[in-house]
Amino acid sequence: MAAGSAGDAREAEAGTGRSTSERTPEGGTVEQAKEACLRLLAVRARSRAELAQRLVAKGFTAEVTDRALDRLADVGLVDDAAFAEQWVHSRHTFSGKGKQALAQELRRKGVAPADAAPALETISSDDEQSRAIELVRRKLRTLPRDLDRDKAIRRLVGMLARRGYSQSTAFTVVKAELAQADWSAELDEANSPD
Repeated sequence: MAAGSAGDAREAEAGTGRSTSERTPEGGTVEQAKEACLRLLAVRARSRAELAQRLVAKGFTAEVTDRALDRLADVGLVDDAAFAEQWVHSRHTFSGKGKQALAQELRRKGVAPADAAPALETISSDDEQSRAIELVRRKLRTLPRDLDRDKAIRRLVGMLARRGYSQSTAFTVVKAELAQADWSAELDEANSPD
């Protein structure tokens, strides 16, 4: 195997790197599909739609895929509501993602809105605002101190928007943090002639 990341190696071990000639012959069995799912789930949690997509790509028929996923769902190994809850908690806590970005990520992973909504509701507006404050404070430490206030606002609001925070939350947090950091006073002192 060519040099790659540890994630690439785990994906290869999970059997996701098979070529078309290595696909399961004649649609495979439910047992083979379950084993393929278990290998994929050993790498990371996945939604039902992600697993179905991977099984179809491996050459399993739709009927075999559905039966295997139903059996795994019966024993609790495939549960989109639990997946959504875990995904939202992890991505909000460790990546600083806002509700909008998380909702979009869950849609891309094939999680139904009915399963995604309860997970997204676990993030209160206070949680989202405090996480946004942390992100802005961290970013403020790296911004040049002679940066124009309007440019600083645009950069910080843009950073929060890319992470899925609403405009109102972004502007509120950024303006409050710039005021607390006394950004305009420092700029005036830096730009004043001695």
